Amino acid sequence: MSMIALALLAGVLVSLSRQINGRLSLATSPMASSFWNHIVGFGILTVIALIFGGLWPADGPPDPPLLAYISGTIGVIFIAASSWLITRIGAVNTALMIIAGQMVSGVVLDAANGIAGTTWMRGAGVAMIIAGMWLAQRRRA
Repeated sequence: MSMIALALLAGVLVSLSRQINGRLSLATSPMASSFWNHIVGFGILTVIALIFGGLWPADGPPDPPLLAYISGTIGVIFIAASSWLITRIGAVNTALMIIAGQMVSGVVLDAANGIAGTTWMRGAGVAMIIAGMWLAQRRRA
């Protein structure tokens, strides 16, 4: 499977996951939806890691770095927020806003880390996403 196909599949799965969590949050609450998302994900990841390995290094469990706690916290906020948003503003608007936030922060992080790239092309990509958001909102009103 090519990297592009894998990335597209990941995008489809993220969108599908957000939609399912949004529906679950309507039946329960955004916090309950996020809770079940993480509990089930933890269980599946644990089983996969036990079967295929890779959960712990050969010399035993490491002391988790501070970034592990920050990343986990951000993930929980993302899941809960998107479960709440998707039921209020819809899948398309939620996805567009999430993608726009990812693009803007990705461009900023790449620039801060000195990652090579064409600045105007990155800016054009962000502008197109923002234009898509604007068009989706305009069509809604």
